[in-house]
Amino acid sequence: MGDPYTSFARSGLGKTLVKRLGLPDPPRLERWRDGWERGPVLVGPDGSDLATLLKTAPADRYYGLVFDARELSTPEELRELYDFFHPVARSLTPSGRVIVVGSTEETAAQRALDGFIRSVGKEFGRGTTAQLIRLAEGAPLANAQSTLDFFLSPKSAYVSGQTVSIGYAEFTTPQPKQIVLVTGAARGIGAAMAQVFARDGYHVIGLDVPAAGQDLAKVANDIKGEAVQLDLTAADAPQRLVSYLKDRHGGIDVIVHNAGITRDKTLAKMDTSRWDSVLGVNLIAPVRVTEALLAENLIRRGIVGVASIAGIAGNRGQTNYATSKAGVIGWIHELAPRLTASGITANAVAPGFIETAMTAKMPLFVREGGRRLNSMSQGGLPIDVAETVAWLSAPGSAAVTGNVIRVCGQMMLGA
Repeated sequence: MGDPYTSFARSGLGKTLVKRLGLPDPPRLERWRDGWERGPVLVGPDGSDLATLLKTAPADRYYGLVFDARELSTPEELRELYDFFHPVARSLTPSGRVIVVGSTEETAAQRALDGFIRSVGKEFGRGTTAQLIRLAEGAPLANAQSTLDFFLSPKSAYVSGQTVSIGYAEFTTPQPKQIVLVTGAARGIGAAMAQVFARDGYHVIGLDVPAAGQDLAKVANDIKGEAVQLDLTAADAPQRLVSYLKDRHGGIDVIVHNAGITRDKTLAKMDTSRWDSVLGVNLIAPVRVTEALLAENLIRRGIVGVASIAGIAGNRGQTNYATSKAGVIGWIHELAPRLTASGITANAVAPGFIETAMTAKMPLFVREGGRRLNSMSQGGLPIDVAETVAWLSAPGSAAVTGNVIRVCGQMMLGA
């Protein structure tokens, strides 16, 4: 699952040719490691309470540039963005971070922030990411702490050009033993999720179909977790899972619907089994299972659905897959307001090109296109999706709900 072009582009000869011919130049992305410490962050304008929250200090070079745009109300005031960023744009370190904090008001000035952030994400280069955080009017800045921490860290290495809305929430102390259920946990992105949750102190229940039992057992053993073999498309699967969780744990904190399949064919050549199986696994099963768990009050804190860029931009030969993944997005948007009163968040991630065994089987030119058509000029890793899901699932993200976060290196395609 290697990326030969990126390896070549970073070699001595490759660097010369890339620069001379104007070829894609994949930066080295900094990802999370034990002992990592954040570099200096510059906050503007002067007097923003963000400076206190982020404990900023003056420096010659900055890891992060953060601008408080919550008070911008007229188009004329957008000049403040230029006045802050223009003098310091070249002072960011490689893999730097740019964040604008705005409000959820639908005004010309606030909407303009989306275009600013998305352009910066494509312009600054060297692994820099850029994000917009929209804070609901009257919501305390502390509600954005977990989101700021995520975006100002290597955990968000492959997330850029995103807008996150943050509302109100009552933060409660998490139980000492937090439990997460991850479906499709036997390999790839699901296995990475299991490992990240275990790193963060969760007890992980990994679930997959019986055919993947051996791989699932290995994942569970490696993290001292729990393996459940179950086909979630079976008619009795929701009730069997309800009984299992009720008997063993009394409930879970978070469920991550990661299990998914592809059965690609153009629509004219697609038989009903390909359509039904993809919709069944990717969308119908998550909805049925979640409704069963909610009916028994077995989910305490969060629901995360795994969508896809294909559900946003569409993809030739994947009408079934794109339909199912767009459905996940719609389902999350339906769930979030419905569950607010119960304190349960509902969010989705939409991965782009992620280096997995599945993408390694793609035709060469399709694979290379997926890797290069983003601001990072490279594919992401399963860990990038896992870190994003872990942030959305964290106790500190109780005010983050109804969002769809693209983990795609800011792809040039889609909304």
